Order: sequence, then C-alpha cells, then structure tokens
Amino acid sequence: MASKNTQPDPNSPKLTAGEHAKVAYYVARMAKRSIAGETVHMGDLERKVDRIINRARQRAERDENKRK
Repeated sequence: MASKNTQPDPNSPKLTAGEHAKVAYYVARMAKRSIAGETVHMGDLERKVDRIINRARQRAERDENKRK
C-alpha cells in the first residue's frame, strides 16, 4: 500500500480561520453536488475557492514585503 503525502504544499499560503471555514463550506457543497452526478457543474464553487486562496497568497506577499 502506498503511503499518503502528508507534507503541506509549500506553495499554498497560510489561511486564516475564516478562510478555512469558507473553503470547508465550499468543499462540502461540491461533495453534495457530486452526489447528484458527475455531469453537475461545479466551476462556480471552484472559482470561489481559488479566489480565497489567491487572496491569501496576496496577503502573504504583502505581509512579507512589510517585514523587509
């Protein structure tokens, strides 16, 4: 049996508690939609998750520049 990669992705930004909650909510909605079938469109929820992660990346870059 292959072992899972448990190391965090080094490119992913640190999320706040609120961002974690939002991502978890959207992932749960995606799971609920996937129960309906494979042809169900989930692009809107994927874009919302991508926006949250992009905002976290921008915040991390901004905070890193402030420290310098």
